[in-house]
Amino acid sequence: MFKNKVMRYSTIAMVIAIVAYFLVETFSTQKNVPGIVYISELDPATYAGLLAEDRRDSQKWFLTSEDSPIENPDDFKGLSFFEPDLRFRVVAEVEPYKGEDKILEIQNTDGSADTYERYAYVNFEIDNSPQKLLLLKHEGLLSLMWKDGTSGKTTYGGGRYLDFSLSDIKGNRIVIDFNKAYNPYCAYSPKYACPLPPAENTLTESIAAGEKFTAEK
Repeated sequence: MFKNKVMRYSTIAMVIAIVAYFLVETFSTQKNVPGIVYISELDPATYAGLLAEDRRDSQKWFLTSEDSPIENPDDFKGLSFFEPDLRFRVVAEVEPYKGEDKILEIQNTDGSADTYERYAYVNFEIDNSPQKLLLLKHEGLLSLMWKDGTSGKTTYGGGRYLDFSLSDIKGNRIVIDFNKAYNPYCAYSPKYACPLPPAENTLTESIAAGEKFTAEK
């Protein structure tokens, strides 16, 4: 009897060890995708400094470029941003879109429409809350357009954007840094027509990261 118990417990322990091994291996594989930089590899101070430099460049471009949507630079009070927050820099799983209805017409703010391709879904978590966005392809580029709990409050009501190249996808993973989210040109000038996020791209979380928007600015 005692011998049988020992064998039973040994078998159970072995099964647990095997399961734990595969879980660790799976977890390690997911966290070791070549070309993907994870939060644990980032120095927060260095990251914040690089982000601040990018934002200064954006401010300068808006004020000096001939292609800027700002019509009267003297009246422009500058771009405003949320403070850097690495919680909103996530590594998302890329799930290729498998439906037959890949072609999608995206409405623009002026009533016109453009044709996009449903390229993939990106799955990630914000504060342990699962999120999902449709990644669109247009003219060889990938775009995320979305709304969240900040839209129309502290950010532009029409939604915000992030752009990617196909090469940004590494092993079915992609880094989505909401700290780099930006407003479309139509937020600053009615002369521009901007695509509106598809209805399904409304996040349940408030993404308090990236570019803010106030009508006065």
